Amino acid sequence: MIDLTVNGRAVSLDADPDMPLLWAVREELQLTGSKFGCGAAQCGACTMHVAGAPVRACMTPISSVAGAQVTTIEGVASDKVGQAVQAAWVAHDVAQCGYCQSGQVMSAVALLKGNKKPTDAQIDAAMAGNLCRCGTYTRIRAAIHAAAAALA
Repeated sequence: MIDLTVNGRAVSLDADPDMPLLWAVREELQLTGSKFGCGAAQCGACTMHVAGAPVRACMTPISSVAGAQVTTIEGVASDKVGQAVQAAWVAHDVAQCGYCQSGQVMSAVALLKGNKKPTDAQIDAAMAGNLCRCGTYTRIRAAIHAAAAALA
């Protein structure tokens, strides 16, 4: 059994220790907001927070997060930063197809928790591992700036 806390709820998973966190969360816990994109930690669609840091859940073995606090897109609105980012995403009409957006939001939340007023260059650097096939990068950056302003 692997014990961890997901979105504030203690869970015990009877899973193969090598199972990726993404599949444990999606298949065992039925939290399907985080997406499978590339399976190689290159696109960011699977991004979750482990102990507050963004990780690519498609390549993170469940055994490596035993005892940790995991936050998925379903739990990101539990604090003011997550709420501000989600509100800015809606206000700036960021999502187009939406497939990558859970990972984009998770990375943006992590950025704003560590940097209250990021520059364009800092946003670009923090978001570099998140791909958007629809090309909504300009709206993503604007939404991050708006969320930062709302949190100021």
